Amino acid sequence: MIFARPLLLAIAAAAALCSPSFAEQGPVVQAPTGSLQGVVEGGANVFKGIPYALPPIGPARWTPPQPVPAWSGVKAATDFGPVCYQPTSKLANIYADTPPSMSEDCLYLNIWAPKNAHNAPVLVWIHGGALLTGWSNGAIYDGAKFAARGIILVSINYRLGVLGWLAHPELSAEQPTKVSGNYGLLDQIAALGWVKRNIGAFGGDASNVTIAGESSGGLSVMYLLASPPARGLFAKAIAESAYMISTPALRERQHGETPAEETGTKLAAKLNAKSIADLRAMDGGKLTIAAIMAGFAPFGAIDGQILPDQLVDVFDKGAQAPVPLMAGFNSGEIRSLRGLAPPVPASPADYERSIRASYGDLAYDFLKRYPATDLQESIWATTRDALYGWTSERLVRKQTALGQPAFLYFFDHSYPAEDAGNFHAFHGSELPFVFGTIDRTPPQWPKIPATPVEQNLSDAMVDYWSSFARTGHPTAANAPAWQPYGTAAAYMDFTDAPHMADHLLPGMYTLNEDVVCRRRAGGDLSWNWNVGLASPPLPSQTASCR
Repeated sequence: MIFARPLLLAIAAAAALCSPSFAEQGPVVQAPTGSLQGVVEGGANVFKGIPYALPPIGPARWTPPQPVPAWSGVKAATDFGPVCYQPTSKLANIYADTPPSMSEDCLYLNIWAPKNAHNAPVLVWIHGGALLTGWSNGAIYDGAKFAARGIILVSINYRLGVLGWLAHPELSAEQPTKVSGNYGLLDQIAALGWVKRNIGAFGGDASNVTIAGESSGGLSVMYLLASPPARGLFAKAIAESAYMISTPALRERQHGETPAEETGTKLAAKLNAKSIADLRAMDGGKLTIAAIMAGFAPFGAIDGQILPDQLVDVFDKGAQAPVPLMAGFNSGEIRSLRGLAPPVPASPADYERSIRASYGDLAYDFLKRYPATDLQESIWATTRDALYGWTSERLVRKQTALGQPAFLYFFDHSYPAEDAGNFHAFHGSELPFVFGTIDRTPPQWPKIPATPVEQNLSDAMVDYWSSFARTGHPTAANAPAWQPYGTAAAYMDFTDAPHMADHLLPGMYTLNEDVVCRRRAGGDLSWNWNVGLASPPLPSQTASCR
């Protein structure tokens, strides 16, 4: 009998799946979606590159993710899947790393599970990168230390940049919901749905899932807390260095933000695309770069369905998911994000003059909090607090008001290589301590020394994050009990070791809450990076902001 080449290849692939060598490579699970074979690494059962949705390519570009049909046979889950299209850094910076293979077919997740896991807590990690860069399988996100503590760690990819966050009237018209955008968020929700349906096969407890993320991963955590379709898919949340900025609405102009559909229409014109069909015909990688060059910045869109309202309004109304929460930020956030802060003015007098002109009756409080005695430090602290500090404390205050346990932290740890570059406790510097990967940081990252101080701090942080995922209350061996924020405004201060304190950065939250309140009341000002020297004149105090 003569076989065509495609049939021969199919027979060979099927035989490989059933061969003894394949079966000996690692553990096999029979999940509802299909059987998977992983590998054993660091004492954990690891399953890599699991597809949680169909590839969003061709006509499926800019459509909600669709589930993968159940397969027969055993699928190898021994290699990470491609990462989502994104730009590569051409500048030397501490975050610079070379992305693995990129593709529009990138909706994969990875699992680190304890051996013989049974009803294990699950931690779903959402990477950061401004919704533009990043991937789930960086060495810094290795889940072995969580698995060693009885936690299943799941890390996910989601669509980035223009492929994940474009809204456009033509795309809205295609959908029964008549909305568009938020595809990256829909991917995250789809991944959580996959976890709910399948994690039991890996020994996980689908009713005890914690979502966690840093930077735009923390923003994603807030989106998920606010999104009705995500309700019931998780039981706890961790937001590291999140930022509760104003967000474009789909069609209306709100708080000075251009409507998301209008942004999409203008982008198509800049790219000489007459229709969505033209945009879908473009190569995904080239389109990603072209959109960036045309000024496209990815954000969620307030569409009344996936994101029902501005985050500040959702949390003010108590309409977010009522779950235990951990949130915090780092003392040196802006030291590695210096482009977010305005330049230092010529003199202290110029600084004070500008602040008085912009902040009016709040200028005294502002200058007390951010004095002219050290202009650079005050400028960095201004942006840090407006983005990350205010957000973190707001989150724990709002969850506390819902009657949920909420835990605040402040990461202020540094080491010689960090301080040598003036990067003390920079944005993201807590990550290797949280994951226990202080020996696996990106190439340009300030090298963490192998000292007992670093190892003990990391051990404590992995303990705290693990126990929070397990019970909703963070505890650690040989470390202080972490008290909830509560009425005492308690927080955990991570320096060379964890210790409890209260009333973080006095005056910080009140000042920034007042600034945001006035901008919200004015209706035409955002509350993003335009703070301090970059702030437009604030509206006068209103009754709602007293």
